[in-house]
Amino acid sequence: MAKRDEFSLTLTERRRRSFSETFKRKKVREIEMGLSRVVQVSRQYGVSSTAIYRWIRKFGVNKDSTERLIIETMSDTRALQEMKERLAELERLVGQKQIEVEFYKKMIDLAQEHYGIEIKKNFSTQPSDSSGSKENNSPSA
Repeated sequence: MAKRDEFSLTLTERRRRSFSETFKRKKVREIEMGLSRVVQVSRQYGVSSTAIYRWIRKFGVNKDSTERLIIETMSDTRALQEMKERLAELERLVGQKQIEVEFYKKMIDLAQEHYGIEIKKNFSTQPSDSSGSKENNSPSA
């Protein structure tokens, strides 16, 4: 059996190296049948795993399939559906609150026009400590 040192190549030799289409198809078939793994082929021939995955996409059994298969358990599907429902409920509540805010803003604008005072400006000031009367609040002697 050949030793790993016998296959070691310099960086420039590795860059110039190319594998035949037959070789790539053979390795992809081995990986798909479970006879070897991507990591094993990568280490054995000094090829990056990214290149091997490209071979699999190009020469693999599912090479023509552009669909992506996602496998979920029922609990994942149920949890996802519950989160979507919760999100829809929260979006509905935010919409209602936004309508309320717009209503209150319009009411303030109408009240300002009707009474001729600036409610928004007065609303943002801090309340005073006095009772509101203009009289001197000092204790009488």
